[in-house]
Formats: sequence, structure tokens, C-alpha cells
Amino acid sequence: MASAIAKWLVDPTRNPLARIHMKTVGNRLRRYGLRYDDLYDPKFDLDIKEALNRLPNEVVLARNQRLKRAMDLSMKHEYLPENLQAMQTPFRSYLQPMLALVKRERAEREALGALPLYQRTIP
Repeated sequence: MASAIAKWLVDPTRNPLARIHMKTVGNRLRRYGLRYDDLYDPKFDLDIKEALNRLPNEVVLARNQRLKRAMDLSMKHEYLPENLQAMQTPFRSYLQPMLALVKRERAEREALGALPLYQRTIP
């Protein structure tokens, strides 16, 4: 029962407040040319760091460029021009499939009793 309520609360297709929140977040990300996956911090979660390491180099470089551009715009107290804002896709995910794979592998390692990938050391 509680999980059904929790799912309803965060589902933008069913909850109008979640839809408003998603629209607001999307507009803010568009202003700076960011994607939602750009907000994940690899220093906060080692699974995110591992997922970023496994992504193709072009994807990681594009992410870094978006973050640099957003920081530059923020420092200048400016936004992207309107024509570029219209081209942005803030909810197109590039990290979630790899992150899900890393989390599944970590769960499998824990179930088998092995150390997580990022805690292993070479003797």
C-alpha cells in the first residue's frame, strides 16, 4: 500500500504536482543546457563513478562540456539563448542504463560474497 502511494507521488503521468515539478526542473535545466543525468556527482556515489568510467569517451566529454558551459553561464548570471534552449533535451538519459547495470553487478557481487569492483586491489 505504501509503495503504491510512493509510486503515485513521483509519477508525473498520474500526479499533477509531480508533472509541475518535472516541468519546472526541465525548464531550469534547459536554461543552462544540462541534462538530468549531468546532476549526478561521481564523488558522491561510487556506482555513478564506475558507470561514467564505462561510458564511451564522447559521452563523457559531452557531459563535461555541458557542465563547463553551465558553470560559465551561472558565473555570468546569463542563460542560453532561446533558440538553443529550444533544442535541449533535459530528460534524455545517457547514464541510467549503465548505472542500472553497475548496480545489478554490485548486488550480484554482494550476493556471492565478493568485494565490490571498486574495493578490489591488485596485490
